[in-house]
Amino acid sequence: MSKKHIEECVRTSLESYFRDLRGTEPDRMYEMLVGVVEKPLLEVVMAKADHNQSKAAEWLGLNRNTLRKKLLEHKLLKS
Repeated sequence: MSKKHIEECVRTSLESYFRDLRGTEPDRMYEMLVGVVEKPLLEVVMAKADHNQSKAAEWLGLNRNTLRKKLLEHKLLKS
């Protein structure tokens, strides 16, 4: 799957989201979208990295502490 394919999936989903709103104005879309994309991204990357936070952080281009904070926010890690 290419980056272009992922972009198209997001675009199609957003078009569907706006259709479902039926003219109602959206609210806090950025936060919503980041939230729904970030959790599965973290889940898949952590699984592929065998739950090695250092490796996952490197793959994601994040500081390990930032990754740990995000894992905690999404309840993917026990504090």
